[in-house]
Amino acid sequence: MIDIDVLERNIERMASSMRNRGLKLRPHVKTHKTLEIASKQLAAGAHGLTVATIGEAEVFAAGEASDIFIAYPLWITAHHADRLRTLAAKCTIGVGLDSVEGAAAMGSQLGADAGSINVLIEVDSGHHRSGVLPGEVGDVARAAAAAGLNVTGVFTFPGHSYKPGMPVGAAQNENEALGQATAELEAAGFEVNEISGGSTPTALLAGETAATELRPGVYVLGDAQQLELERCTWDDIALTVAATVTSRHEARGGNLRRVIVDAGSKIMGSDRPAWATGFGRLPDYPDARITALSEHHATIEWPQDTELPALGQRLRLVPNHVCLAMNLVDEVTIVKDGSVVDRWAVAARGRNS
Repeated sequence: MIDIDVLERNIERMASSMRNRGLKLRPHVKTHKTLEIASKQLAAGAHGLTVATIGEAEVFAAGEASDIFIAYPLWITAHHADRLRTLAAKCTIGVGLDSVEGAAAMGSQLGADAGSINVLIEVDSGHHRSGVLPGEVGDVARAAAAAGLNVTGVFTFPGHSYKPGMPVGAAQNENEALGQATAELEAAGFEVNEISGGSTPTALLAGETAATELRPGVYVLGDAQQLELERCTWDDIALTVAATVTSRHEARGGNLRRVIVDAGSKIMGSDRPAWATGFGRLPDYPDARITALSEHHATIEWPQDTELPALGQRLRLVPNHVCLAMNLVDEVTIVKDGSVVDRWAVAARGRNS
């Protein structure tokens, strides 16, 4: 279920923050995968959308998006190249690169159409996933230009912000890496038009940034990870799972006092960072903890001083990682003031390549 009032408040808060700081907002729509939410983000001032895959780009280009960045170091085959050509005919398309070899492959497959694709070089700002070191940006950019691609800037993802106590430090790492990478790209003779960064844990932090645009995603719905990182409050969480109590057990013989609900890993997702207190949270029972997930069961350890819910009672659960939960369902129920007002298709569900 998505509470539309909370959703719209989250959208406006982020859009307003970016406007006030003179930054462009390019939200990552892999979080929600729905055309309706993307439309609201664009209407609030987002200057484009971020996606993770060509498939996601195709879905949102078929909607109203005119500027899409695929924030991923793509390895292009002939099939991918055909799809990128089709996209470039509909809207402005940017893609990520982080290797000389990837640049050569992309240029070779696109051929004469290579110049229709904007390329941003990915920089590792401390997450140590994909991306080159700032000092290596020039080599990749020169290879991209030699392959006929249009190099427009640099990007990074400060994913190490998704740990307790890390958002401020990760934002500083991001700022330094983007600044160094921009200087390297300019020294190599390139005009830098886009300096792209950001994550939900860092996007609303005050202070200067080298970035010209930010790409947060989770902010729009919120989840238990953001709650426990203290990057959102209970009131900022727009998405919850409606789950029914199917089994209940008072503590006996050393067993936990617990309830079982019908929302397991196939609806909640199975992410649980080492620092998280469980597999999700319950907004109406903040002291309860989801201690285990099976495919169709969630085990909830119930507080000693709170009455166990009855069989058949509905509970609201907040997933740890909302992006996974959205990709597990075909549609979401939209609620306002406790009543169902609409249903939206998760249009980009399964478009993972």
